[in-house]
Amino acid sequence: MKTMKPGAILLICIFLLQFSYGQNIPKKQTIKVYGNCGQCKNKIEKSAISAGAGYASWNKKTKKLNIRYDPSVINPVDIERAIANAGYDTQDIKASDSAYNELEKCCQYHRIQSITSKIN
Repeated sequence: MKTMKPGAILLICIFLLQFSYGQNIPKKQTIKVYGNCGQCKNKIEKSAISAGAGYASWNKKTKKLNIRYDPSVINPVDIERAIANAGYDTQDIKASDSAYNELEKCCQYHRIQSITSKIN
C-alpha cells in the first residue's frame, strides 16, 4: 500500500502539469485611447470587453487602456476597431467622423489628425 501512494502522487503531478500547460495565458497590453470623462471610460471599457477582452480599464488622465485578452480568441486590432466603432480614436485606428459626431458633447475630445487607420 505504501508504494501505491508515491505512484498516485506522481500521476497526479503529471496530470496537473499537463493540464497547466494546456491553458492559454492571457496577454496584457496597453492601448492609447482618446476620451474625456467617466462616460467615455464606461463606453471604452464596454467596447473592449464586448470585442473579446477579458479585462479592460481606461485611465482618463493618461488616456491609456489596459487590457487582458486570450490571443487564441481575439487580437488587439479587433479590440481597437470596436473602440473606434464606438467613436473613440485609438493609437492606431481613427474613429469615423460619423461615430465621433454621435458622441455626447462632453465626450468629444480634441482629435489628433495624424492618426491613420492601419485597418479599415
